[in-house]
Amino acid sequence: MTVQSSSATPPADSGRYTDAQWTFAEFWRRWGSWFITAINLTCFFIIWELFARSGAISPLFLPTASGMFETLYVGMTTTAPPGSVISGSILDHLGYSMTTLFTGLAIACVIGIPAGLLMGGNRAVETILSPYIWALASLPRIALVPLFILFLGFTMKMQITIIVLSAVFPIIINAWAGVKTTEKSLLSAARVFGASKWDLYRKVVFPYTLPFIISGIQQGIGRGLIGVVIAEIFGGSRGLGYLIQRAADTFNSSLMYAVLMLLVIVSLSLINFTRWLEAYVAPWRRLDRV
Repeated sequence: MTVQSSSATPPADSGRYTDAQWTFAEFWRRWGSWFITAINLTCFFIIWELFARSGAISPLFLPTASGMFETLYVGMTTTAPPGSVISGSILDHLGYSMTTLFTGLAIACVIGIPAGLLMGGNRAVETILSPYIWALASLPRIALVPLFILFLGFTMKMQITIIVLSAVFPIIINAWAGVKTTEKSLLSAARVFGASKWDLYRKVVFPYTLPFIISGIQQGIGRGLIGVVIAEIFGGSRGLGYLIQRAADTFNSSLMYAVLMLLVIVSLSLINFTRWLEAYVAPWRRLDRV
């Protein structure tokens, strides 16, 4: 008489099924959000295309999605012919706008990060500068454009100045808030181990403030893009803001929507870059979110 084992042998393909199940779960964990976003955007542009082709709104105000993408592709790959309402290609104007934007953001970071850290760590400096910071941060930047045109003319210097004023205050305020909200227990523990004031700033305050600084830079990017468009609309002959103005003047809705789409792509790309930068320089923040 043969005694059968109580544990049944699993089927040959069960391991294969488990591997396939694990692979799908891993794929969805890594790429699921991108997959959903792709479907979401595809549905959005299909609805846009069908609605624009229905004739419910004049093409002067709403072009088809395919027409907008065609204008964007042609403008990024070819140069406008002589006598056209714009000079050069969309790529040329994009390069000009990105040059002014990155220059202004770099200057804003060089000014804003040290100023915010200094205001957060020195009560006297905070008392002196805070009224001016809050007053200028709450002032609409568009109100300053005529003043800077008067002083600097229709130059790149004027545009960079508008970008710096648009981006620097979120960076200052966030860095300032980061220093002020540093946990007292961390500072006390560092002092117990004999840390000097420089060590406190370098090893405790600055790492703790990094996520605040990155958040300020993210806000500065959005404000800086607004500053780019405002400066180029009111005082420029090149750039994406200039293209928007010229497209509106000539009722070229396809070009206007193409430039707006390009601004959205640039903004999202820069914001995602700052998120990657935050995960790289402050990996503990990613662990906290989990």
